Order: sequence, then structure tokens, then C-alpha cells
Amino acid sequence: MSCPICEKPTDPTYRPFCSKRCADVDLAKWLTGSYAIPSTDPDDVDELLDALEEAREEDDPKPH
Repeated sequence: MSCPICEKPTDPTYRPFCSKRCADVDLAKWLTGSYAIPSTDPDDVDELLDALEEAREEDDPKPH
């Protein structure tokens, strides 16, 4: 088995990676959303737009 990041042979200590560095690179990809699967569901787009609108209103509330 090879490391999914750099293709070197894996190290049992860091399996499935070859080193702590490659394990950290993989973790960073998860944390930044690089592994996210894009959605084509229109409901997801509507929810995103609603959430963005709510966030904008919280940042710049309209006077009552």
C-alpha cells in the first residue's frame, strides 16, 4: 500500500500515510473542506442563500 498523499510506501506508525507530515497534509485538507463533495441539489443552494442572507442581516442589522 502506498501513501495517498505522496505515493511513498506507508509507515505502520502513520498508516495509511508514510509520515506525520502527510497525515497532517490530509488533516488540513479535511479541515479546509478540500474533500467536500459539491452538491447539485437546488434545496442546498436555497439553504445556503438563506444562511448568507441571515449572516448579512446579523452583521448589518436594519433599523426598526
